[in-house]
Amino acid sequence: KKYPVAELLSVLQLARSCYFYHKASKRLYDKYAEIRVIMADIFEENYRCYGYRRLHAMLRSNNRVISEKVVRRLMAEEQLVVKRTRRRRYNSYCGEIGPAPENLLARDFSSCRPNEKWLTDITEFQLPAGKVYLSPVIDCFDGQVVSWSIGTRPDATLVNTMLDDALDTLSEHDKPVIHSDRGGHYRWPGWLERINTSGLIRSMSRKGCSSDNAACEGFFGRIKNEMFYGR
Repeated sequence: KKYPVAELLSVLQLARSCYFYHKASKRLYDKYAEIRVIMADIFEENYRCYGYRRLHAMLRSNNRVISEKVVRRLMAEEQLVVKRTRRRRYNSYCGEIGPAPENLLARDFSSCRPNEKWLTDITEFQLPAGKVYLSPVIDCFDGQVVSWSIGTRPDATLVNTMLDDALDTLSEHDKPVIHSDRGGHYRWPGWLERINTSGLIRSMSRKGCSSDNAACEGFFGRIKNEMFYGR
């Protein structure tokens, strides 16, 4: 127990799945022996970033039906620990350049129908060639991405293009609340004009309170952990 399993396997040049297979084979009457191996393979194939919920879903898709509680226990026993990468968060706040609307969502990200509550924000990816910025609109009803834009500058064009694409998906009766942080992008004339013309309702997080837009932050975290960090 002095050294992590991952470090020992690297030194020995031994596949993790092989290790867990032989480890499982030594257990007498272990009904989860096969599942342990499958879990280890899924975990490694997905860059060690799948938590128990994702592993549980993947097992179900492979017709291995066990409870989330059992998945959590097996992960702990097999030392399947998710990598946690912390990076500096992109901040678009540029001071109070105008009155901010109220926080209408008040951290209630539930919704009973599509196009009732939208979330938006900007996140930054550091690539070898430079920084890239992603700006999505997310529907609170089902977590689906309504629209998105990507660019090398976090400017008005980035968010306005995204908003135009999102507005194109609405019927004339849909007037969702669109929630954002207090970034300057969401107070500039182009953004405000589009909001007013379409009849959307603005909502903003409190100053310096990222948890007021936690659902959007969580979306960014999943993308980066599962598709970006460590690649």
